[in-house]
Amino acid sequence: MNMRKIIRLIVLAAAGVAMPLCAQQHRVEVYPENGRPGLPHNDDYTVRVRVPGGEWKDLFEYRVQVDMDRVQDATMVQFDMDGSVEVMVKKNNGSIDRVDIRPADLQIPYQKQMNVIVFTLDKPQYLSVEFNGDRLHNLHLFANPLETETHSEGEDGVMYFGPGVHRPKDLPNNQIRVPSNTTVYLAPGAVLKAKLLVDKAENVRIVGRGILDHPVRGIEITDSRQVYVDGITVVNPEHYTVFGGGSSEVTVRNLKSFSCKGWSDGIDLMCCRNVLVDNVFMRNSDDCIALYNHRWNWWGGTENITVQNAILWADIAHPINIGGHGDPESETGETIRHLVFRNIDILEHDEDDPPYQGCMAIDAGDKNRVEEVLFEDIRVESIQEGRLFHVQVRFNAKYDKAPGTSIENVTFRNITYRGVGENPSLLKGLDKECKVKNVTFENVVINGEKMRSLDGFITNEFVEGVKIK
Repeated sequence: MNMRKIIRLIVLAAAGVAMPLCAQQHRVEVYPENGRPGLPHNDDYTVRVRVPGGEWKDLFEYRVQVDMDRVQDATMVQFDMDGSVEVMVKKNNGSIDRVDIRPADLQIPYQKQMNVIVFTLDKPQYLSVEFNGDRLHNLHLFANPLETETHSEGEDGVMYFGPGVHRPKDLPNNQIRVPSNTTVYLAPGAVLKAKLLVDKAENVRIVGRGILDHPVRGIEITDSRQVYVDGITVVNPEHYTVFGGGSSEVTVRNLKSFSCKGWSDGIDLMCCRNVLVDNVFMRNSDDCIALYNHRWNWWGGTENITVQNAILWADIAHPINIGGHGDPESETGETIRHLVFRNIDILEHDEDDPPYQGCMAIDAGDKNRVEEVLFEDIRVESIQEGRLFHVQVRFNAKYDKAPGTSIENVTFRNITYRGVGENPSLLKGLDKECKVKNVTFENVVINGEKMRSLDGFITNEFVEGVKIK
């Protein structure tokens, strides 16, 4: 396509005009959100989407809030797609000097004319579209896969929430209790202003393309098993997006999350087992993913957790945090073991308090042991303030009643980072009884150079068995 045709494409896209391009068997589904009362709109952008050769469809530009340091209004849009789609983004305030579509590893090309860009997606993607380096007022674009599971009102065993805003009244603690053998379906365009509580239940599904908007917590899964979450978005909860306590056989897929308050973590799991977190986008003002042992009413350790195909953005604290909260009163403590973090893009890490820094943090306290952890195919794009690796057996008087016990058998494989000015990575045991053992760094590349030693790390004599490949 020559430049004249590209310019014509952009101009007509901005005008909302369909063009007679070759029709293809692709689908795009937009949600019935526009004009719904109670939905906060952000006018920073006008966003449209279409299948090639089809008519442009307007998206609702939803206002989301980010960054606890100084809360800012950003934008979120989403739609479902199958096959190629074209996206038009018009910046409504000011000119465009620079465009970043992240994760950068995707290398998505675009065409620009004046204050409009157009780009093509060949498959579902979760993206941050940023103009002029502004990451606080950016556009979060969620191109979801087509729904494969839908439900209708009145269906047996289904809590159905259709398009529109739902404010259930007289709810204890502003929560909806979900019993066993129940599917909660949030239809495209549904906005539910309540927490979903799955407690002492099994065989529960929470699915759809709807939104949990400003709940106390998003989804709470406690003492439950066989819980499946797929497709929803949680916007600015008071606390966790997903909280798990003492639960097993939990799957969280295609989840999108924003938070901007203190302790508004993304996904926190305490004494959970056999959990899969897959294809999520988490932008949180506290830890995006945190794995703990005993806290409150849950004991027994944490085991077999996989987080994969994720995009993590920590405006505050850690993208990944492992090892806090345990059972110091027990004779032997508790263990977190068999963890996998694979194919993850970390878009941001910003934490000004050194004890809580680390894109990939293993911080064993409270008599915890951490064993058998794999970080693989992790791409870190930006560290405002923080460090890349943090592996430490600790005693933190603010949270711990006893020191951590040990960290053993950790592998960092195929890790890349480009940037300068971050704090040095940390690798420390506590004493001769509480060591860090058997840590492997394999194909770690920083600013294009392969890591060959621990030069630049903060370390001590209580670390043994380090391998660098």
